Amino acid sequence: MRVIYSEDHKLRDAKTELHGGLLVKPFEGPFRAEWILQAVKEEGFTDVVAPDSYSLETAEKVHDKGFLSFLETVWDRWVAEGFQGEVIPTSLPYRRSRHKIPNNIDGVVGYYANALETSITQGTYKAAISSMNCALTGADWVNAGNRFAFSLCRPPGHHAGIDLYGGYCFINNAAVAAQRFLDHGAKKVAILDVDFHHGNGTQDIFYERNDVLFASLHGDPVDAFPYFLGYADETGAGAGEGYNHNYPMPPGTPWSVWGQALDDALVKIKAFGAEAIVVSLGVDTFEKDAISFFKLKTPDYITMGEKIAKAGVPVLVCMEGGYGVNEIGINTANVLKGLEA
Repeated sequence: MRVIYSEDHKLRDAKTELHGGLLVKPFEGPFRAEWILQAVKEEGFTDVVAPDSYSLETAEKVHDKGFLSFLETVWDRWVAEGFQGEVIPTSLPYRRSRHKIPNNIDGVVGYYANALETSITQGTYKAAISSMNCALTGADWVNAGNRFAFSLCRPPGHHAGIDLYGGYCFINNAAVAAQRFLDHGAKKVAILDVDFHHGNGTQDIFYERNDVLFASLHGDPVDAFPYFLGYADETGAGAGEGYNHNYPMPPGTPWSVWGQALDDALVKIKAFGAEAIVVSLGVDTFEKDAISFFKLKTPDYITMGEKIAKAGVPVLVCMEGGYGVNEIGINTANVLKGLEA
């Protein structure tokens, strides 16, 4: 199992997150990748390499070019207009409003935001590019004939939509990786999102496409972020009808229920004929996670990896969530152990 990791993730080190009406220390920080890297090495996954460098060519096939330009320039524009803190907008487009991009940077940030908890910092863009590079390097490793790769992406990506950031996500690493597989000859790719939170950004990107099947297992959006997508009746549109599968589940969901949803998603992936699976791996399904409400236990992650491996196709794992508890490291390593079991 090759592990792709970039030290540049540390450039994303936000000091503020809007949570419960307060600006608090973010749940998503550099410590997450450090805990995971340490654990996977301790469990024997020592083939760790830095990512290659890539242009935005692949990212521009899943993201709006104007959005990517915004991510690159927002910090400098924010500072140039005299703002002192980290980038958090004060206004968002709302129902029956005009969805035009304002001139003022505060308005521009609101236009591209899908949530307000995620501040943007000086190093955010470079960290997001390094995270994308990890995903692309992993995809190329698998394309070269290897069965598995683990891209230790940070910041995560699955809440980043066509032209939206939020939920700690800026560039959708899993979506970029899936596109890379298609660009290298695959006809059908599946994205299996096992993060606790719905991959609303990934759904946004592929909702009208039939070359990527998206399956997401997550907390019911009536109870959990991101609230406004992730319902079971969202099955795709146009050419994408029937290629989007959501599995919303209630608070307290144990492995016995969650595992059945995984089995069903894998049946659909096999029927689709996927030539590769990109796993958006969040281990915030863990029973002790700080901001989630599922009840998976540490051994369950080995079983999760084993089930995914039985699909019989190459697998690229891209790191997503998992917060506040040291077990995010061993739980991640257990998925990798299950894949290789």
